[in-house]
Amino acid sequence: MIDYLSLILRLTLWFLLTADLSLPNIVIGLLIAFLLPGSYAPSPPIRAWLKSLLETICAIPQAYQEAFEIILRPHNEETITMERVKPKRTPGLVFLDIFLITFTPKTIALKYHEEGWYEVHLIQRGKKVQRRKRS
Repeated sequence: MIDYLSLILRLTLWFLLTADLSLPNIVIGLLIAFLLPGSYAPSPPIRAWLKSLLETICAIPQAYQEAFEIILRPHNEETITMERVKPKRTPGLVFLDIFLITFTPKTIALKYHEEGWYEVHLIQRGKKVQRRKRS
């Protein structure tokens, strides 16, 4: 049987993408949620889902703060880092992790490595770039 939390996540994403709560759209969303691969993966503990949801909610003020920092002070240094995936993550929780990384303006998840790593692009404040006047 399909995991009800994965079903809720898939339907939520479907409704956010379509912005339509009509009966035909609900039926289409249910069909797609059941037909997507990985529907029958083992269910993660509810605690893992709640923790990811709390992290996502906490990321909202952080995203605003980072956006204002980028506007007010230039961020001209870029790095690519590898972040460890938390152990025993289901595909739904991996998706939420990638969403959380990409949600904040200073970071983007570039790739998920099956070995247990996220490749993350990060911008930071660096040294000021000196500009010379031309004569």
